[in-house]
Amino acid sequence: MDHRFVSALEMALGWDGPSRLGTTFTRGTITDLDLLDRLLNPNKLLDLVMRRSVSTPQFRLFQGGSELHPSRYVNASVTRRGQAIPMADMRRVGGLLLEGCTMVLDEVDFFDPTMEATCRALQWWAHELVQVNAYLTTQDAGGFKLHWDDHDVLIVQLSGQKSWEVRGPSRKSPMYRDSTPNAEPSEETVWQGTMRPGDVMHIPRGFWHQATREDQGEGYSLHATFGIVKRAGVNWLTWLADQSRAKECFRRDLDRWGATGQWEQQQMRLAEAVAAMALELPPQGFLDAREHERPAARHIPSTGLFGEPSAVVCVTDFEPVIQQREGVVHVLAAGKRITFDDKARPALNHLLSGRPVDIAETAARTGVDVEGLAGILLKEELCTELTPELSSAYTGLVTNGGS
Repeated sequence: MDHRFVSALEMALGWDGPSRLGTTFTRGTITDLDLLDRLLNPNKLLDLVMRRSVSTPQFRLFQGGSELHPSRYVNASVTRRGQAIPMADMRRVGGLLLEGCTMVLDEVDFFDPTMEATCRALQWWAHELVQVNAYLTTQDAGGFKLHWDDHDVLIVQLSGQKSWEVRGPSRKSPMYRDSTPNAEPSEETVWQGTMRPGDVMHIPRGFWHQATREDQGEGYSLHATFGIVKRAGVNWLTWLADQSRAKECFRRDLDRWGATGQWEQQQMRLAEAVAAMALELPPQGFLDAREHERPAARHIPSTGLFGEPSAVVCVTDFEPVIQQREGVVHVLAAGKRITFDDKARPALNHLLSGRPVDIAETAARTGVDVEGLAGILLKEELCTELTPELSSAYTGLVTNGGS
């Protein structure tokens, strides 16, 4: 999937792919400000909050360094049948923004199709799961205190400006669930300065950082944080433990009451079996299986009740794997392995490209029954019908995408 944001990100950071994710702190600038406005702006963010049921911890407001109680900005909208639905009180939200506060909306990709498609493009690029959070800070409000994240982040300043301090890690490769707490900040300052529209920075996992507008005065800042959770060795071991259930020796009860010699024999048998599994199922196998077995992404099911689809788009969390062998084509995605005739390969390349695909146009171009292939991919949930709302997420952002 050729996405404008991914290309602009690589150019800004001087990267030629995702291999430098999580390695070093990096800064750069995206010069295409229209692209950033296309992704998200303050008015669009407030509109998302206004039109949807929101509640903590996904939607939060902070003031004076503390999180405000939801009762100050969320009301229960009561229907005529007495059902209470949490909704943002936009008058109160507006008043707090005028005073100066930070508004946080986690998982913007859950609400907005443009951000959903952008995160999917980043997932295909990085081969890791991605979510995006938005932070709107107004006036001279402070931000979060010095902290570190248990995942790599790509921070994009969308509009306004904000001051940042980034420090190095104080513990190598810290984790959310760790053997030792990582509570003492590093004294090493990596970068300190102001982020302005278009500025981008990559903060690896474990790097301490904080942001504020206390020195900026009136105005606002809007930035998006793309969180990228890379897999570590402990995740591979967890996966190996799950795979071990297929082997009888790991399903047997541990012998608590045997003699010492029997304990040692039991330990040696299990240790040898673990070593054999580690060689049989290497980390790369775990990473591949994780992508291939990832369930279908959230989408609107195509039922045919409202007419046959004229266009579709692939919505798997990771790019499908297409294997061509002995006259057939295998597609691996969403926990499925689907086999097609070799003649379908040209059309499958289009349908599974991550770009919106017009069925009739692709059929004319490839000479293949694209409608039939699309029907299979829709049924197997690798693709979804391109509705006008979903189409808008790709227009102007994905190569060959269109409304």
